Amino acid sequence: MCATVIGGTGVALPETVIDQHSLSSLLPEGHGATKALDKIVAGSGIDQRRLAVDPRVEDVASWPTSERMERFQREGLPLARAAVATALGEASVDPEEIGLLCLVSSTGYGTPGVESRLLSELGMRPSTRRLHVGHMGCFAALPGLAACDDHVRAHRSPAVLVNLELSSLHLQPPPWDVEQLVINALFGDAAAAMVLHAPEHGSGPGVVDLVSLTDREHEDHMSWYVGDHGFVMGLSSQVPDLIGQALPTLVSDLLSPYGLRPEGVDWWAIHPGGRRIVDAVEHSLALDPAQVKNSREVLRLSGNCSSSGLPLVMDSMLHSSPLAPGEHGVAMTFGPGLTLNAALLRGQEGTGRNGGPGDHR
Repeated sequence: MCATVIGGTGVALPETVIDQHSLSSLLPEGHGATKALDKIVAGSGIDQRRLAVDPRVEDVASWPTSERMERFQREGLPLARAAVATALGEASVDPEEIGLLCLVSSTGYGTPGVESRLLSELGMRPSTRRLHVGHMGCFAALPGLAACDDHVRAHRSPAVLVNLELSSLHLQPPPWDVEQLVINALFGDAAAAMVLHAPEHGSGPGVVDLVSLTDREHEDHMSWYVGDHGFVMGLSSQVPDLIGQALPTLVSDLLSPYGLRPEGVDWWAIHPGGRRIVDAVEHSLALDPAQVKNSREVLRLSGNCSSSGLPLVMDSMLHSSPLAPGEHGVAMTFGPGLTLNAALLRGQEGTGRNGGPGDHR
């Protein structure tokens, strides 16, 4: 039996919805990038995104970094609170039981901030440990999961992982080259939470192991730096191919110690970083299209939500097709560095097709 299980999950999305196919209309009439943006949108696999700050209403691109950080606290706290409350309820865990609250975000910082305010607003103990996993970008969900797993194993008390990403706060001032147009059309906002605890506290898929791989030769192909007008991303068009090349090593490192091969994995939760990234995973690991459909659906409806992206996929899969006892699942993230992470999950007794995380029937 695994030492840590995922007992509950929760998701909260901003109310504002941006239709991808209307993006070019936001550019000034006669703008030279209109055709390029239309082409980017057509091939993105994204129909809409949820944004905490609407660039049609507010001139986000002109804001200094300080204003963006202030808005992160204001817009992010209600989303994080809603996601965590849902996850706690699903896991049937009282907030006072939580031993660790881990906030993962690469889009906003401040102390006191979201995680400290969550303690009081949700009724957690003042002695609850707090951890912020910051500025790791799209791969950060699994380092956060690893920290929570370590806590549960060491202390046997439940941990909360909340991923809160508001990428809309980091729209850069024009002019925009093709790389920046891709970034502007790709990212969405979301909060997603998980409650992890020991199996004696309740059922859920177990965390077997986690691995990481840093491609040091290509670290400059994806970057995320603090600028004067928000955070600035660099994104090479070669990233999907580089991820595809590195995946066999990552997956072997994860599966081989347990005598598993990719064909023996029952489901795959892939970070929806973009259509080409999901394509690269599918082709590199010879997966069936049905095995990545949840990742494509999250991408279609929400875009790339940075570290919240994988938890959105896991929330969907753990409710629509939870792991039966003995079945295995793999969760994967990719981000700046160039860094790849993967987690191996296993269905435990008390989970299965009739109940997802937190099912105590």
